[in-house]
Amino acid sequence: MFLIGINTGLRVSDLLKLKVADVKRKKRVVVKEGKTKKPRTIYLSNIYDEIQAYVETVGSEWLFPSRKGHKPITTTQAYRQLQKAAYMAEVESVGTHTMRKTFGYWFYKQTKDVAALQEILNHTHPMITKRYIGIREEEIEEELNNFVL
Repeated sequence: MFLIGINTGLRVSDLLKLKVADVKRKKRVVVKEGKTKKPRTIYLSNIYDEIQAYVETVGSEWLFPSRKGHKPITTTQAYRQLQKAAYMAEVESVGTHTMRKTFGYWFYKQTKDVAALQEILNHTHPMITKRYIGIREEEIEEELNNFVL
């Protein structure tokens, strides 16, 4: 879940709706985002092998199945799993949105293309995108550290 989340920028609610059939032997998937109701193409080429290996271990139609019934895990359970993993990795301040923000931060750092990131994340303005991923504060700090009168 974490690997797909940080490589796609999907909201956790949209990640949990994925089914095995959506990703099995596929390098891209079109999902309808729950919040915006807009279609979005998710590219999986960069993590294709990892997803295919994981899919072979899943005994459910859901990509992230619950142990209770024939449903996916809930967002609460996803949060608990992320918290558990963060604790084991000795990382603080992890939540379900961390995956989306991590994707956004590193996409921007590698490409510097805020317009593309704004479109990917379905934000209305580039400043919203920069603030969302924490880049604006980082840029201001860097500017102030180099500012001398």
